[in-house]
Amino acid sequence: MANIKSAKKRAKQTVVRNARNAAQRSQLRTAVKKVIKALDANDVAGAEAAFAIAQPLLDRFSARGLIHKNKAARHKARLNARIKALKSAAA
Repeated sequence: MANIKSAKKRAKQTVVRNARNAAQRSQLRTAVKKVIKALDANDVAGAEAAFAIAQPLLDRFSARGLIHKNKAARHKARLNARIKALKSAAA
């Protein structure tokens, strides 16, 4: 355990940040999974609605450094491509 006052504070901050990051990462994964689940069920409207929720989360968390910006862009591009493919197949 840390003996110095500043080290104790840093340890507490690390615990808080670690918990926050884990919760946000879980929230992000859940949002992406909802889009994928709707796509697998061939639900275009549901996939678009879930993507509308997931997209700003991806942007926000990549801006904060929770995930890399290229990873966020890759997720958005692939999900959007699958939604467009499902739309064109349904039409």
